[in-house]
Amino acid sequence: MNYSLLSLEILVTLLGVAVLLGDLWIPSSARRLLGYVAATGIGILLTYAVGTAAPPDGTAFGGMFVVDALSNYFKGFFLLSALVVVLLTIGSSESISGYAEYCALILFATVGMLFAASANDFVLMFVALELITVTFFILVSYSRNRSGSLEAGVKYLIMGALASGFMVFGIALIFGSAGTTQFYEIAARQTELGRSPVFLIGLLLTLVGLGFKIAAVPFQMWAPDVYQGAPATTTAFLATGSKAAGFALLLRVAFSAVPDITAHWSRLILGLGVVTLLYGSLCAIPQRSVKRLMGYSSIANAGYLLLGVAAVSLNGSTAVLTYLGGYIFTVLAGFAVIAVVTAQSNSDDVSAFAGLGQRSPLLATGLTVSLVSLAGIPPLAGFFGKFLLLKSIAAHAGSERLYLVALLAACVGVVISLYYYFGVVRAMFWPRTVADLTPIPVDGPTRLALGICLIGVLYLGVFPNALVQGAKQAAAGLVPQTAIAAQPVHAVHH
Repeated sequence: MNYSLLSLEILVTLLGVAVLLGDLWIPSSARRLLGYVAATGIGILLTYAVGTAAPPDGTAFGGMFVVDALSNYFKGFFLLSALVVVLLTIGSSESISGYAEYCALILFATVGMLFAASANDFVLMFVALELITVTFFILVSYSRNRSGSLEAGVKYLIMGALASGFMVFGIALIFGSAGTTQFYEIAARQTELGRSPVFLIGLLLTLVGLGFKIAAVPFQMWAPDVYQGAPATTTAFLATGSKAAGFALLLRVAFSAVPDITAHWSRLILGLGVVTLLYGSLCAIPQRSVKRLMGYSSIANAGYLLLGVAAVSLNGSTAVLTYLGGYIFTVLAGFAVIAVVTAQSNSDDVSAFAGLGQRSPLLATGLTVSLVSLAGIPPLAGFFGKFLLLKSIAAHAGSERLYLVALLAACVGVVISLYYYFGVVRAMFWPRTVADLTPIPVDGPTRLALGICLIGVLYLGVFPNALVQGAKQAAAGLVPQTAIAAQPVHAVHH
């Protein structure tokens, strides 16, 4: 076993354990030091992950675990999400009961995401998702003194357990019909397996579990309640890292394990994408809770991403990966502001953001940039991601009417999103009622986190070439590689 292939996963796990052990010796008055330790450690690992020291391409655990351009692409964003979320928690470390455990759970959830990015087998996929989901069961309900957080945790637990049941039953059917759970081996036999009703039912049940993870209709009912009830920093991590992990696995299954079946099911995926984006957009209109609004926005964005998957092309997969890259920066910037405002006012109602332009120009600017990017307005990262997704769908619209309908629905969704996003912007700068104009202090770590995100949103919007090229390189690897799978226990260089 070449453990260098698992170096990131091992190091993040050790960092989480170190934070837990450090809590035994650090006095309670200095607990925020653990946040700095965790953030510094993640920052070093992020530099390692995107640098030349990253492990070479190869597989481990008999081909279950793969390191390639796609896994490295996602791992960088997972570590970035964890870094920003930990920075956001430092300012409120004194108010978080069990702060060391909270940071450790963020790190352990990150480990699950890292394994999800490299999963090349249905069994490892399930284990990675369970590690992510179980840690979020705790993180969502971490504010034990708030009934809303406990309610969100129970809802997430029930829906997560139901989705896990569907997935594990589906994997059992896949193994029973195929005799293997490894993606590349299934891809080599997909013509034969595509005629097996048992295999197709198993694959469908497995996709139900992934549909829950990405909050796609009809498995989206948990998202608004959980987004509203969970601590803002938890919601930020759930909306970025967890969703990206779900799409990483969806892309692996769709284009590495069963690409031919995915092509046959493209219209089904397209229909789900259209329904999902319209549902999220329409339901966001009447929302007064900003966190709940972001929950419906997350559902709508899952719909847009599904359209890219339904394109069943290199351009479509590239668009999905590019969109996710900008989406992570955009959503983290928004939740950085939401975390500060909700902690200050103990409310996430739109009225709590009234007059924010005068109370804290930095926070108002940050949330405005985030919402404008989510709406898809240039020159921000969200615009370019949506543009590539719509372009990948438009390539099919001339020959198939269903793709034309999807393109029109996506454009309608963009127009609707302008209304509910700019409702929050209007409240910040032009409140209808006299607002509390007490200045809101912003601590250093939060300023740093918000600065990282805003720079990312602006840079990826103005200079997207590096992100697009990285996404294209990662998407190009979404093909069966039996040659790599045949060498499971040592590094393979391309």
